[in-house]
Amino acid sequence: MARTTTDRTTDGATVDEVLARLAELEDLRAREVNERHGDDHGVNLGRLRALAKELRTQHELALELWATGDTAARLVALLVCRPRAFGRDELDAMIREVRAPKVHDWLVGYVVKKSPHAEDLRVAWTADPDPVVASAGWALTTERVAKSPEGLDLDGMLDVIEAEMRDAPDRLQWAMNHCLAQIGIEHPAHRGRAVAIGERLRVLEDYPTPPGCTSPYAPTWIAEIVRRREG
Repeated sequence: MARTTTDRTTDGATVDEVLARLAELEDLRAREVNERHGDDHGVNLGRLRALAKELRTQHELALELWATGDTAARLVALLVCRPRAFGRDELDAMIREVRAPKVHDWLVGYVVKKSPHAEDLRVAWTADPDPVVASAGWALTTERVAKSPEGLDLDGMLDVIEAEMRDAPDRLQWAMNHCLAQIGIEHPAHRGRAVAIGERLRVLEDYPTPPGCTSPYAPTWIAEIVRRREG
């Protein structure tokens, strides 16, 4: 279908149109909230998702939006792309250039996890010296711990977490802590050790947690989810 300058809901959408729509959605309050979380854009995520829903899947457009480097445009790109269309090296390059936390999280959660290259990248990224890249590897590992743990060395993971989590940079520490909690939640045979590691390292023990939310402190997190499941 030929590209047009008026049709915003078909395969004819252009980068300029999408950028213009994002500019229309710019909101100072949303920017302030997003920037507190390290994300340099001013678009409410609900409105951004609504725009992506209008656009539907358009992989070529997604590639062009990603190439702009604009954070909001990249978030839209991750919602309208075809995850399985990316090559292994493309995904590796993308994770290495991303620093905005929300783009990083959506890239891993919405694209890499659906890719046929997910396991290869999980192994490579977990051992990467760049802590942001490594955090993506740990996020993929957490997914496997919960959904397809066959073949994983859970004891070995706990060894690494015990040795490295306390001094890891924030994003990597958060990802490793999530994996620790998931091991304790999903695997009763390893629960006691997971709780003991959390209690000894005390990572995120004092993290501010809103009322009604579960603390990310692993011993509390594990106990609460297990209680809900068994209650």
